[in-house]
Amino acid sequence: MKTITFYLDFISPYAWLAFDALPRALEGISHRVVHKPLLFAALLKHHGQLGPAEMPSKRDWTYRQVLWLAQQQGTPLQLPASHPFNPLGVLRLASACASDGQPNRFVCEKIFRHVWCTGLDAADPARLARLHAELSPVLPPDGEQVKQALQSHSQEAIAAGVFGVPSFVVDGKVFWGQDALPMLRAYLQGDAWFDGPDWHAPDRCAVGIKRSS
Repeated sequence: MKTITFYLDFISPYAWLAFDALPRALEGISHRVVHKPLLFAALLKHHGQLGPAEMPSKRDWTYRQVLWLAQQQGTPLQLPASHPFNPLGVLRLASACASDGQPNRFVCEKIFRHVWCTGLDAADPARLARLHAELSPVLPPDGEQVKQALQSHSQEAIAAGVFGVPSFVVDGKVFWGQDALPMLRAYLQGDAWFDGPDWHAPDRCAVGIKRSS
């Protein structure tokens, strides 16, 4: 049985789409999923990138696309009252619900739905307080253990080659994005393609030009 490490940030609508679709995408395949919340902004900072919502035209496209994808795959999705928002409240709450900082699927789904299924402000203190009471975390969300878990997940993800969310890591291979789920399924089923030359083709393709800063 393979273990899939699922790196996620609740700020990402694609992470919600992938989370909701994952059981169906991997139906019939023996596997174990470990959820590791991290701060998407830490990945962006490390790789020197802007988030999709920081570019006006890309922001508009992102929201339109995720709403279309949601209705295509049958996933409930409403844009929150404001986005992007500060996700630290929900990230820390998720990590605080497990002593090892790795929340189970029930916790993750509750938080994803808090963000993406109500149309309300995901960072509203009163709503977060109600969610806290419902989930009953085992650790203080503002404690050092939780903060260190989130930092550790971010550092671990970067070391593994993760650059965005959602990302799934299996056997050192990174599968990025909601649209990578069919590829992930094929790998877990033992598709011979992954043992061929194409997986390593990027190593043989030289960088022809680099943009000056």
